[in-house]
Parts: sequence; C-alpha cells; structure tokens
Amino acid sequence: MADLALLNYLETFLTENRKQRFENVLENRTKHFTVATEDVYQLHNTSAVMRSCDVFGVQEVSIVEEVNSKSIDREIAMGAQKWVDLKRYHTTKECIKDLKGNGYQIVATTPHVNDCELMDFDITKKACFFFGRETEGLSQHVLDEADSFLKIPMVGFTESLNISVSAAIILQHVTSKLRKSNIEWQLTADEIIEKRFDWVRKTIKNYDAIVAHYKLNL
Repeated sequence: MADLALLNYLETFLTENRKQRFENVLENRTKHFTVATEDVYQLHNTSAVMRSCDVFGVQEVSIVEEVNSKSIDREIAMGAQKWVDLKRYHTTKECIKDLKGNGYQIVATTPHVNDCELMDFDITKKACFFFGRETEGLSQHVLDEADSFLKIPMVGFTESLNISVSAAIILQHVTSKLRKSNIEWQLTADEIIEKRFDWVRKTIKNYDAIVAHYKLNL
C-alpha cells in the first residue's frame, strides 16, 4: 500500500511549478496504447521513439533486443528515459506473450494484404504498435502473432518512413482521437501514485537520505 504521507512529505522538496507539471503530465498519460521496437539497429531510432512516447503521453515502451542490444541515447531521448517506463525483452516471443497477457492487441506497423489505414484504425481496444528493424522490418513471428496490420498512407515516390517518424505520426493520431473519445484511457489512481513516487525519486537529490530521515522521525 502506498505511503501517501511519505509521498506528500517528499513532494515538499519540489517546487510548485514542478509539482504542477507532474500533475498536468499525469493527467494525460495512458497505458491504453503502448509501443514495441524489435531489434532496431540504429540507437537514435529507439531513443527517438521513446521521446515520441513521452511527448504524446504513452507511458510504456517495450524494447526487444534479441539481436541488437543498445543503451538509450540520452541526447536524442532528451530526458524521456526518466519519465517513460522501459521494458526490455530478450525475445520477441516473450514480449508478445507479456503484452497479450496484459490485454493488448498486437498491431504490426507494416503494409499487408489485410492492412488498415491509420485514419480507419479502431482506437477502442488496447493496442501495442510494433516497429521492426530499419531494413528487414518486423520478424515473421510478429507478423504471425499480429491481430491487425496498420499502414500510413503515402502518395510520394518514397514508400517508407524512418521508424521514429512513423511512430510519431501514428502516436499523434491515435492519442489525439483517444482524448476526444469516451474511452477510459487515463492511468488509474494507483498508477498515478506509483508514478508520482517514481518521478519524485528521480528528481530529488539525496532521495534515500531524505526517506531514511523521515522514517527515523516517525
């Protein structure tokens, strides 16, 4: 059970502007949609996807590192790694099993015979948007396990987009529609408290010492 008294005490070490910022951001956070990247080779692409998730209010990102293992590029992520929850997986199979177990449909972001255009995508179901490697695209396992296929309409000579650009376009569209809908898309009260603790911990210097002092004086 969350110690709200401790949380309120810790938040006294934040400025009023910072506390208000946390509140405003959390009001717009969602787990209704999430994103997964599969063995993306270029580090800046994964980092940029994470940044887009933060910008558009998507709280969780899954990264499959079956072939390529990376560290987040802090310069590209622009601090997003502090505010977005990153889940790392060694295999695509493990990632998809976890996502489906949490009620997500798997959306392969790739043209397919049964694909759906972005404007027609059904936002009512929880969904994880999968993005694959820059050259090879998504693995066969993702394609086999996908519940739907999504494409961004294109009318130029170029037939593909960088994955970080694709992620930004998709997330901007679906989250905008989500916020205009009657769907219960926001974080739960418990999830908000959990994030307040997490973000306070990542913000306050000497966090452990402050908590220890608080408990000592109970």
